[in-house]
Parts: sequence; structure tokens; C-alpha cells
Amino acid sequence: MLSVVPTPIGNLKDLTRRALTILQTTDYIAAEDTRHVQILLQRYEIKKPCLSFHGHSSDAQIAKIIGLLKEGKNIALVSDAGTPGISDPAYRLVRAVIENHMQLTCLPGPTAFLPALTASGFSTKKFLYLGFLPIKKGRQTLLNTLKNESRTVVFYESPHRILKTVDQLAAACGRERRIVLARELTKIHETIDRGTIGKIQMLLQKQPPRGEYVVVLEGIKVAQHHTSD
Repeated sequence: MLSVVPTPIGNLKDLTRRALTILQTTDYIAAEDTRHVQILLQRYEIKKPCLSFHGHSSDAQIAKIIGLLKEGKNIALVSDAGTPGISDPAYRLVRAVIENHMQLTCLPGPTAFLPALTASGFSTKKFLYLGFLPIKKGRQTLLNTLKNESRTVVFYESPHRILKTVDQLAAACGRERRIVLARELTKIHETIDRGTIGKIQMLLQKQPPRGEYVVVLEGIKVAQHHTSD
């Protein structure tokens, strides 16, 4: 059976008991980065053979994993951090398992965008998750569509693009739209900055961006009820 196992996004104590049990008892661990997963495994004194599975894995690697499952082996699929399948290629292996009519279980667990969304204070009744924005083609077009978006919008951004992205959001949505930036979630230096886009622009210009960001943009219908900072 393939078990999709979320791993902590920072604080290693966030590993659930069920996830720990699966990692301790599985035959293999399929990991996005087999070196990175060793940090977690060493913390919990787990010694299991690891298989590589990432965004550039070939169809042959998927076939190899499917072959092991057909032999009756249990495999735990993990990403570098968080829930496999959320902004990573886990779906390819999951789809192959489904197509081969094999057993699959997916555990609930950590993911970066949900705590950022909850901590934003914006409406969670409806929200739009965008993952990572396009790097070039279609990026500005996508941001322009957010001008009239009534749902809360959440996406990921890298430190070397975050200032440009906030500048583009200001151009598309106006500097008075409210936004939240979250980084280093669950870690020692967890930071959540709230305010208008204009305020966050000035903050980023003063403080060099570090770490990956979760960006939460308030929906326009909700934003109309707030005064600007």
C-alpha cells in the first residue's frame, strides 16, 4: 500500500503519531529529497531504505515504485515539508497507484498555507489557493485578475521574488488592499506581517526578505469594510 504522509513544515514535533507509526513500520520511504528526509528520520531514530521521487522523476522510477507495491511492499510517500501533492508532484505517483487499482491512504497533516490563511484574520468561508505563481508567462495576467476577486487568495512566493510580487499586486489591486505575509511558520523565527499592500511594500524595502513566504490577499468585498492602515 502507498501511504501519503505529511511531514512537519518546520517544527519536527508536528509529526502526528499515525505518521510516525507508518514511517516506523513501512518497507520503503519515497522522498522528494532522500538527504533532506534523513533529518526527520534521525530525529525519530528511524532507519528505512529511501527511494527518490521528485518533480524530475522519470516514468521508469514510477514503474519501479509500482512494482514494489505489486510485490506487497508498503511505501510511505513524503515531501521535503508538508503534505505531498500540495505544490509538489506527488499526484503523478498517486495517479499511477489509482490506475493500477492498488491500495492508497492519505493522512491529514501539516501544510504551510492553511495556518497562514487562518492567522490572516481574513474570511475563510471561500478561498482561492494558487500554489506558486508562474515565474514569467501569465504572471501579471493572473495578478490582474485578483483586482476583483471576492475570495481570500493564498499563494507561495520565494524570497528573491516577494518584493516584485508585492509591487505587482500593488499595481494590480491598489496599495490599500489588505495583505498578510507569513514566513518561517512553526519555526523559531516565525513571522506574520499584516497591513495594506503599501505598508508591506515599505516593510520589505527595510527588511531583506528571507525564507519562503505565504501570501494571503483579502477578498475585495471584505476589504471594502476596512479602513486603510
